[in-house]
Amino acid sequence: MTTPARAWQIQGMPSVTRSREEHLRLGSAYDQMWRGFGGCFNELGWVALSALRGVDRNRVMDALFDPEDGCGFNLCRVPIGASDYALEWYSHNESDGDLEMRNFSVDRDLRCLIPYIRMALERRPKLKLFASPWSPPTWMKEPRSYHGGQLLWKPEILEAYALYLARFVKAYQAEGIRIQQIHVQNDPAADGKFPSCRWSGSQLRDFIRGYLGPMFQKQRLRTEIWLGTLNTDDYNGYTLTVLADPMARQYISGVGCQGAGKAIVRPTHENWPDLPLMQTENDCGDGKNSWECAQDVFGLLQHYLSGGVSAYAYGPMVLPRGGVSPWGGAQNSLISVDPERRTFRFNPDYYVMKHFAHFIALNAVRLDLSGEWSRNAVLFLNDDDSRVLVLQNPFPESRRIVLADGSRTLSLSLQPESIHTLIL
Repeated sequence: MTTPARAWQIQGMPSVTRSREEHLRLGSAYDQMWRGFGGCFNELGWVALSALRGVDRNRVMDALFDPEDGCGFNLCRVPIGASDYALEWYSHNESDGDLEMRNFSVDRDLRCLIPYIRMALERRPKLKLFASPWSPPTWMKEPRSYHGGQLLWKPEILEAYALYLARFVKAYQAEGIRIQQIHVQNDPAADGKFPSCRWSGSQLRDFIRGYLGPMFQKQRLRTEIWLGTLNTDDYNGYTLTVLADPMARQYISGVGCQGAGKAIVRPTHENWPDLPLMQTENDCGDGKNSWECAQDVFGLLQHYLSGGVSAYAYGPMVLPRGGVSPWGGAQNSLISVDPERRTFRFNPDYYVMKHFAHFIALNAVRLDLSGEWSRNAVLFLNDDDSRVLVLQNPFPESRRIVLADGSRTLSLSLQPESIHTLIL
């Protein structure tokens, strides 16, 4: 159990009761198979980690990636070029007109991102990585700006950009790091003051089917192409536009959603049940890392997991205290670092993620729930036949609820604003 005052407290067993009440019934119907939990690598996170003493840096990484005592993250996001938490703007090729990518380089990533990823791989050698750009190189855009604008819609630019993404995969491979998935664009439906680029659904469709898919085939890359990371509730304009096109669909291995994209998860899962879905980045928060925000994170996890996603990535795992980006925005993080004092703090969001990630194993399957509390819980079946029930009391007062599990009923007392994980 975790409450605003006490985190990660072991509780006693629920009591068997003969109550005829049923607040939550545990079901047995299967849905999606689970692929993993994780977070996002970024430059500012590595700078924060670097301020810690070695033993504390290891404690933080263990808390995130160690499956025995930590969250056991096994699927994480990597930016292609500058993200909103890069130290400043950059791309992997700012040489104007270099269509053949002769000057492409990931040398900058050797300073921050790649050391960060390698520390994670030491703890999770089978860690899977998905990557996405926040913006193409500026010379490929109109206007020529790292924030906002759109990709120049010219065949030679589209071909060069597909090559740019393929070169990224190969460059990381040369560093011993495999990228399992490419998501075409971060937040394609929004402009930002940080690195960004707008795409319509039809542009994503045409780029995937005409350029990126054929390029990955030509380069013999095993990296999957995902329709992501969608930040829009426009199901028809994006998801349906792309996936209903057979030529584009043949190249797409999954769909990634975040932000307003939460609204298209359930219809996408219902209409393409065999297509994996992923939540690609948590809502940002405000940098205050409050318990109220942590309760919102629980709501997001419940929404996405019950809606059909098979993986969930939080967002920035580690940030300096306050979480302010070089572009002025503030975000929450799982762990905050005070660079001056060389100390760190586990934020409430960390414990919320751990309530799920520490217990729900790879290849677990989601089971159905019913009853008035079903919108505050998720249930998974692990390979060892244990069931994991994660449950929230969102109210400011204690609640007693009755779980119906087959023919038995269990009484459970939930403290105010508490989060619980039960192993059955």
